[in-house]
Amino acid sequence: MSDHEKGVGSDDGSAQIIYERPKGIKGLYYHPLTQVSLLGFVCFMCPGLFNAVNGLGGGGQLDTTTSANSNVALYSTFAFGGFFAGSINNTLGSKLTLQLGSFGYCLYIGSYLAINIHPGAGAFVIAAGAILGLCAGLLWAAQGALMLAYPTEAEKGRYIAVFWAIFNLGGVVGAAVSLGQNFNSEAGSVNNGTYIGFLVLTGIGILIPTFMADPAKMIRTDGTKVTVPIHPSWKTQLYGLWVTLVTDPMILLLFPMFFCSNWFYTWQFNDYNGAIFNIRARSLNNFVYWTSQIFGSLAISILLDFKGLSRRARAFSSWIVLLLMIFLTHIWAYFYQKQYTRATADKSIDIYDAEYVGKVWLFIFFGFLDAMWQSTAYWYMGAMSNDAGKLAHFVGFCECHFHSLLFLPSFSCPSIYRSRLFE
Repeated sequence: MSDHEKGVGSDDGSAQIIYERPKGIKGLYYHPLTQVSLLGFVCFMCPGLFNAVNGLGGGGQLDTTTSANSNVALYSTFAFGGFFAGSINNTLGSKLTLQLGSFGYCLYIGSYLAINIHPGAGAFVIAAGAILGLCAGLLWAAQGALMLAYPTEAEKGRYIAVFWAIFNLGGVVGAAVSLGQNFNSEAGSVNNGTYIGFLVLTGIGILIPTFMADPAKMIRTDGTKVTVPIHPSWKTQLYGLWVTLVTDPMILLLFPMFFCSNWFYTWQFNDYNGAIFNIRARSLNNFVYWTSQIFGSLAISILLDFKGLSRRARAFSSWIVLLLMIFLTHIWAYFYQKQYTRATADKSIDIYDAEYVGKVWLFIFFGFLDAMWQSTAYWYMGAMSNDAGKLAHFVGFCECHFHSLLFLPSFSCPSIYRSRLFE
C-alpha cells in the first residue's frame, strides 16, 4: 500500500486510500477487466444460452404452450426473488450468489432435453422455469454489483460494453445453431444433441465463478479498493432495501426506464419475427439481432466514456441518442405492422424476397436499440454509486424486479385477445 491518501470516488465523500496493484500474472488475474470478462462468460454460458434456446421459438419445441407456461412461472418467481436478491448477494457474497444463480439455467435447459425424451414431462419444465426465476434474480444481482463496482468512473461504459458483448455471444451462438439447422431443413423442433451441447456449456458456466477473484481483494485501475459488505445480517440487508430508496431517491427516476426495457421482446420475437417470416428467415433474423447487440453496446460505450464531455453531458447526450433511436425504430415498425394482422400474417417472407432487406434492417436496429438501452441503464446506476452492496440492491430490486413484472403480461395474456398494433 502506498504511503499517501487521495480523495477519489467515495460514496460518502471521504478520502480513499490508494493501493498498489499486483504485477505480472497475478496482476492480470486481478485486473478488473479480466474479472468482468469472466463474468461475461458466466452470462454467456447461462442467460446467453437461455436467450439462444428461447430464440429457437418455444424453447425449440413444436408445442410452445409448455414453454409459455414455464416462462410465466419463471418471471413470476423472478419478480419475487429479484426484490430480495440484492440482500442475499450482500449476505452470501457475490461469488457464491453468482454460482447459485447459474444452477437454474442448467436445470432449465436440461428440462427441455427431458421433455424431448419423455413428452409427458411438461410439469418438470414448468417447475424448472419457476426455480430458474429464483436463480436468475441471484445471478443478475451479483452480476450487476460486480460489473458496476470494478471499473472506475471513466471506465464504466467500456466495461459494460465488454460484458454485454461477451454475454450476447451466447445468443449469437444459439442463433447460428438454429440457422445451420434450418437453412435447408423443414424440421420444426430441436434435436437432443443441441440441448446436450447447451447443457454442457451451462455446466461450464456454473464452474467459472469458482475461479473468479474474491471481490474483497480487487483493486481498481486507479488504486482504490472495491467496497463490499462485511457479512451483514439478513435483518440489516432487508432494511437496506428501504435505506437504498431513502438515501438514493434518484433511482426512482429510472423506474420508467426499467419498465420499458424488456417489454418489446414479445412483439419483436413473436409478433414480427415469428409472424411474417419463414423458419429460414427467422433463424437469420435471430442471428443478426444478437450480433447487432454486440455492436450496439460498443457504440454507446464510446459516448458514455467520452472524456471530452462532463458526466452530466454524457448522461443527457446518451438519453437523446436513445430517444432518437426509439422514434426511428417504432415509427419504422408502425408502418410495417399496418401491413398485416393476426388473420393475414402467413409466415411466408424468405431471405431471397425483395421485401426482406428492409424488414431485416429493422430487426438489426432493434438489436442496436436493446443493447444501447440496457447498457445505458447500467451506466446510470453505476454513476450513482461505486459501492457493491448498494449496486446489488439497485440491480436486484430495480432491474430484476421490474423487468420480470413487465414480462409477465406478455407471456400470460392469450395472444388472441391482443392486437399486434396495440402491442
